[in-house]
Amino acid sequence: MREAFLAEPRVATLTTLRPDGSPHVVAVRFTWDPRAGLARVLTVASSRKARNLTADPGSRAALCQVDGFRWVTLEGSATVHTDPARVDEAARRYAARYAAPPPNPPGRIVIEIAVDHTMTLNL
Repeated sequence: MREAFLAEPRVATLTTLRPDGSPHVVAVRFTWDPRAGLARVLTVASSRKARNLTADPGSRAALCQVDGFRWVTLEGSATVHTDPARVDEAARRYAARYAAPPPNPPGRIVIEIAVDHTMTLNL
């Protein structure tokens, strides 16, 4: 049930921590690879979320997908990758999930979250 919910083309919130320790929460599209235990978020290197993670490599991040009183939160260590193969893989998965290619702005990167903790409600 959880995997089916995470396959739905929904938006989630991504929470990272600013350098001062305060939370930065933003709506994102993402993909979930249950076999690898990896969530991916495409963005640009200049975004606040990417800068938060670059300032503290390996820091924690959380994605929360909600639909009414059903939700899943995926938590884990997050890393920013500029490697074109990783970015292309994230874009391929995004296009499959959301049935449209992702934006391709200059400086596009992928945030990968190695999920080690999951919380759910009503799934």
